[in-house]
Amino acid sequence: MPSNRPIRTGIIGFGLSGRVFHGPFLATNPDFRVDVIATGNPERAADAARLHPDAVVVGSPDELLARLDDLDLVVLASPPHTHLEQGLAALDGGAAVVIDKPFVPTVVEARKLIAKSEEVGQPLAVFHNRRWDADFLTVRRLIDEGALGRVHRFESTFERWGKPVADKWQDNIPSGRGGGITYDLGSHLVDQALQLFGPAEVEHAELTIVREGGTSEDDATISLLHTSGVRSHLTMSRVAAQSGPRFRVLGTESGFRSYGLDTQEPVLKEGMLPDAPAYGTTPEADWGLLGIDGAGSLTPVPMERGDYPAFYAGVAASILDGAPAPVDPREALEVVRILERAHALAHASSR
Repeated sequence: MPSNRPIRTGIIGFGLSGRVFHGPFLATNPDFRVDVIATGNPERAADAARLHPDAVVVGSPDELLARLDDLDLVVLASPPHTHLEQGLAALDGGAAVVIDKPFVPTVVEARKLIAKSEEVGQPLAVFHNRRWDADFLTVRRLIDEGALGRVHRFESTFERWGKPVADKWQDNIPSGRGGGITYDLGSHLVDQALQLFGPAEVEHAELTIVREGGTSEDDATISLLHTSGVRSHLTMSRVAAQSGPRFRVLGTESGFRSYGLDTQEPVLKEGMLPDAPAYGTTPEADWGLLGIDGAGSLTPVPMERGDYPAFYAGVAASILDGAPAPVDPREALEVVRILERAHALAHASSR
């Protein structure tokens, strides 16, 4: 592992993920330096050169992987069906690896990457960044404080009103290669549920293709039963004309609900950098509500500050100091196992 700073970093892919969810955090953390960016799209290449003027922009993943002697970290902001091959190559070349979610399409592939990471002694982390959403951090705090009593039901909804099927991996590759809403947004929802309530099994899954021309599902519901006894109902959609609560958490003493999405993604898209004073804050009008309907007023709950930068602070610690990865790939493997099972159950029920 390198002891030098900054950590020399390459990014494969510069769509929404590379441009918005990885580049800004690497650029504003002094432990990192973006040296190489790979994208075959001319417009994205121009964006990469503008946003990271000191980086070399190359036209393919292979060109970046040919430079591994000069890199300490490779970030895979590429489609999920490419993660196994690219991840193995980067690890074999002596680099640490960050893999965007979905980790990989199958448990078999996840195990291969974890085994290679252990074999070569290089850190491997999966970018489950929504562990650092403001609303999720608030739910975790309320549960830890006992404000809800014993939680028995967790409802998590991530819904959008989508455009027609587009030329992007989420829409145009099959679920067996990691496409569809379940692998995309469902990766976040399953990971959050497991973080809060522990191991679970899939009790029911409904996966539906709604939009004309769709290759994989764009509307899905998954029901989990956790070993702890909590039931999680997870809903994700690209075709929701109206959205339900982002979170509704019911306990024996009280409940909590919140609406709307964490603010970090939209402000990053608008160009705000993670070191801006307002980054990660939630307006008071969007705070969640704690209490019992009909038993007096519901109390607005100040939201924790969203903190995606914490992920890359953890990556730096794992590379420079040997600390554990900020997201253990074995935990990401468990997410993949549940997503695979949800697809299997939904396929069986549709026969």
